[in-house]
Amino acid sequence: MLTIEKKLQNTTSDYLLPIAEITLLLLIWQGVSMLGLVPSFMLPSPVDVVKAFVKDFPPLLVLWFGYEMLPKIIRIVLVVFFPIAVNLLDGYQQADADTINLLRAMGANDRQIFRYVKFPAALGHFFSSLKIAVSYAVVSAVISEWLGGFNGLGVYMTRVKKAYAFDIMFAVILLISALSLLLMWLVKLLQRKMMPWEHIGTTD
Repeated sequence: MLTIEKKLQNTTSDYLLPIAEITLLLLIWQGVSMLGLVPSFMLPSPVDVVKAFVKDFPPLLVLWFGYEMLPKIIRIVLVVFFPIAVNLLDGYQQADADTINLLRAMGANDRQIFRYVKFPAALGHFFSSLKIAVSYAVVSAVISEWLGGFNGLGVYMTRVKKAYAFDIMFAVILLISALSLLLMWLVKLLQRKMMPWEHIGTTD
């Protein structure tokens, strides 16, 4: 018991000391910037650096990966990943515990429990998040084209805006909305195919 406690203390100290040192360094850095000891253009504060990172993250993607398709794909993946991942995790956690215990008592292994209980329980959450994700994906693709693209709806919207052709710009917005609704309808259709038990007795 004493050995375990000693290992935990050593592990905790191994993590806490670097964290404390980094925190102290950031506080000193922030203090130097706030007091104006060094001009901000030479040494911006940590807060300003974080704000710039969040604000200009898509231009950063362009600098890292160029102006081709890759940065756009990465941006879309980043936008849609977290809603899907969080909802899937929530769906797995909400699987019926009594059913899981019953299957374990009958000798089911973890893979069988996942297949017959957790995966079906998470499908509803998955498709709900997927409906949101597909609409985000379309908007994210257009924004990516604004920031660094040579063609596409985003570039076209920028051009017609500069030409004050707002009727065309609104037409493009209508097209983007229609694409989002179409993708959401396709997700709903896929959900009906994969979850037929959810629509038994319904007419929609």
